Amino acid sequence: MSAVVAVVGEGVLAELVCGELISECRIVRLAHIGEGLPEDAEFALVLNDAWHPAVHREVEEELQAAGIPWLRGFVAIGEGVIGPLVRPGQSGCSRCADTRRLIAGRDRREMWGLQQRLTESGGIQSDAWASRTGLLQMAHLLATESRNVLRGIRSRTEERVVLVNLKTLNSSSHFFLPDPLCPVCGRLPEDSRDAARISLKPSPKVGENIYRSRSLQELKAFLTRDYLDYKIGFLNGKMLDLVSPLADATVNLPMLEQDEVTAGRTNSYADSELSAILEGLERYCGMAPRGKQPVVRGSYRQLAGEALDPVTVGLYAKEQYELPGFPFRPFDPDAETDWVWGYSFAQERPILVPQWLAYYSSPCRQGFVYETSNGCALGGSLEEAILYGMLEVVERDSFLLTWYAQLPLPRVDLQSSGDRDLQLMADRLRAVAGFDVFLFNATMENGIPSIWAVGKNRKANGLNLICAAGAHPDPVRAAKGAVHELSGMMLTLDHKFEENREDYVRMLHNPSLVGGMEDHSMLYALPEAEPRLSFLLEENRPMRTFAQEFGPAAKNQDLTEDLKAMIDKFLRLHLDVIVVDQSTPELRRNGLHCVKVLIPGMLPMTFGYPFTRLAGLERALRVPSELGYTDRPLRPEELNAHPHPFP
Repeated sequence: MSAVVAVVGEGVLAELVCGELISECRIVRLAHIGEGLPEDAEFALVLNDAWHPAVHREVEEELQAAGIPWLRGFVAIGEGVIGPLVRPGQSGCSRCADTRRLIAGRDRREMWGLQQRLTESGGIQSDAWASRTGLLQMAHLLATESRNVLRGIRSRTEERVVLVNLKTLNSSSHFFLPDPLCPVCGRLPEDSRDAARISLKPSPKVGENIYRSRSLQELKAFLTRDYLDYKIGFLNGKMLDLVSPLADATVNLPMLEQDEVTAGRTNSYADSELSAILEGLERYCGMAPRGKQPVVRGSYRQLAGEALDPVTVGLYAKEQYELPGFPFRPFDPDAETDWVWGYSFAQERPILVPQWLAYYSSPCRQGFVYETSNGCALGGSLEEAILYGMLEVVERDSFLLTWYAQLPLPRVDLQSSGDRDLQLMADRLRAVAGFDVFLFNATMENGIPSIWAVGKNRKANGLNLICAAGAHPDPVRAAKGAVHELSGMMLTLDHKFEENREDYVRMLHNPSLVGGMEDHSMLYALPEAEPRLSFLLEENRPMRTFAQEFGPAAKNQDLTEDLKAMIDKFLRLHLDVIVVDQSTPELRRNGLHCVKVLIPGMLPMTFGYPFTRLAGLERALRVPSELGYTDRPLRPEELNAHPHPFP
């Protein structure tokens, strides 16, 4: 082997690696990258006995420009770090690996501060844990991977980092995902009108009456492998919920400022873990534009010819904007804001959507309302993601419309579903958690089956009532979704409820204190709040069967046919369906898609009583009479003024 290898760095590790490779290639030693790379260098090693972030950044810049692949090895706080192998022009550089490792770490804030200090100071010469034995172990690994690269054999450090515990010498290999926002190798395309166009394609279902284009068994092959790793993963932890009556699992999505815990709820822990991973991916995509670079900025008045009118999605009342300390300003058509491209099915063309509507963590200083994850959904195909985004909008609209108009929904007999799993789920909630389950048909004028579910505690302690919702073309699946949501709150919140009961009593009498998502459900855990649900829980109404309340679901083999039928329903009701593709490179590598669906005019889910959004949404007044619940449209002052109980 006569390859030329540049070795950048000084110390024991550099000496040991050079000693292993000296007989196999020509080594050119450089104390630092500024000394100049040999023109015929084919590969570079950057080796240090401590952590030098500034060195890695400088090397990354120089070797990317020179087109030379490189591998690094260094010691950081008792841990040897080898990799990744960086190939210029490809995504997945050392900056990506450092970002993933830092954010996945438990002490990310402290490590971020340490990284900044080391970058400014130049670092130390040798880590305290850098023993000769440990460095020799690292040197063997580095030499082996260098030989693989020079011989054209795939290195074990491609998209991976090897960590060596310098106390035990145990080694572990960790896959990492390239960071799409990386300043070195990130190459996000600009958001554009053409890229936003959607042409629905066939999306065959994986089985009869299964509204998915890819099975969990297929997704299982890569979900944990690519996304869950406690050291450097996109998701860095998981936990099985052994308290909830059904098989719930959670995973942790680490963010620089905080952790986001996402849940999966199915009838098996293995499937719940996969579902929680998918939920974590959806949450990540919905927070900020990480799949494209927004480039449009302007006022609504300037862009009105091709932009969504923010008024149509529901704003706050004038009195709300005038509240002391209210964080949002009234809609101003002349105020500049950032926009992203979406697609309007009613207009059959791309349309501009305010970024703060399309991504729910966008800065509120740009927006007129507080947007949630309402309408965000992930799927194995774009069509599947759109369908489930629409179902979430429907589910929450039905729940809120029922609440604000206090609709006496028909109660549905759970046993009439004919579904053994649903019956067993309800039986288990009763036997294990002590809750009865009541189902109500909350289907609105769009005809998409929607369920409002109530869990009623039979015990003297713990949460008294829990509410949840579900929507699905198959009403039984809608019911199962709602029951799973109920299960996730049973037993797990009892201690917190009892500990903070006085706070919830105060919220009962002063709704302005209902500030967070959890407050809404915990307020209605109070027995004294139950009368507010009397419009739903009145017992003298006749029980209805599933067959009486819901017609048969369409038997399409292609999910896209179901989606088209749903879209057509809304277009006939003069409601647009707008889709913003939120998919990021992390998802696209595995053929996953994430979207935000907006249906202007539908009631958006809000959390925090001061952020109730009803201004301009006349369907809350009109639809109850269209469905025969009232003999005339409601007046605004007749709407339910209490905080909603959505969990």
